[in-house]
Amino acid sequence: MRAAEKRGAPKEPRLLSGGNPQIAKGEGDEPVQAYIAAMPGWKREAGRKLDALVERTVPDVRKAVKWNSPLYGVEGQGWFLGVHCFNRYIKLAFFRGAQLEPPPPVASKDEATRYVHIHEDEGPDEAQLASWIEQAARLPGWNG
Repeated sequence: MRAAEKRGAPKEPRLLSGGNPQIAKGEGDEPVQAYIAAMPGWKREAGRKLDALVERTVPDVRKAVKWNSPLYGVEGQGWFLGVHCFNRYIKLAFFRGAQLEPPPPVASKDEATRYVHIHEDEGPDEAQLASWIEQAARLPGWNG
């Protein structure tokens, strides 16, 4: 154990395979902000922008970190969006994405879920992303 850990100083989050931060499960903004702060490289700023976009689009958004992934939802409706880091991109999972117009571009094994991949050299279309977030927040979400 390092000296700082012995003194009770917080240790840096570990990056799991694929570059996803290992963050303790928790409800609210604090664990989501800890996840974003631990995102490696360019993904940190992309995570900040995404979080701000969700907050602007869904002012009463509910947040949590479960399974080392931030989740965004609406109280009483479940989760509509999940975020996960991979080596080359950030994966946004719209849990009812097949119902969005137009559906997000990447299919899933789960027929209801659709993905958006954010790459370093191709930022997302923020207007389209905001539209998907707004639509998704109105649908019944995933209750995992």
